[in-house]
Amino acid sequence: MKSHEKKPLNTSYRWIMKNIGFFLFLASLAVVYIYNGHYADKVSRDINRTGKELKELQYEYKTLKSEVMFRSKQSELARAVEPFGLKQLTQPPISSPTPQKKLKTKIWK
Repeated sequence: MKSHEKKPLNTSYRWIMKNIGFFLFLASLAVVYIYNGHYADKVSRDINRTGKELKELQYEYKTLKSEVMFRSKQSELARAVEPFGLKQLTQPPISSPTPQKKLKTKIWK
């Protein structure tokens, strides 16, 4: 055979059939590579969305916490219970002394 002559079609077909497994392997690698890129993008979007939700929940928590702290101040509590007829004590509460024996009685025998 001379160098400028074409090879018969039969030889190139054999070469393709001989390497078909390798071509299929390369095609599957390309599919996995594309899938991995899409999956990474999806995970990145999910992480960003979760981060935004976390920040919003942190802001809401801080707002509610400051509101609770404000409403639990003594002056605010007095103002809130005033419509119910409750008033703030001006004198300390009176406690009656209890004998020590009563406190030490056992319930279970």
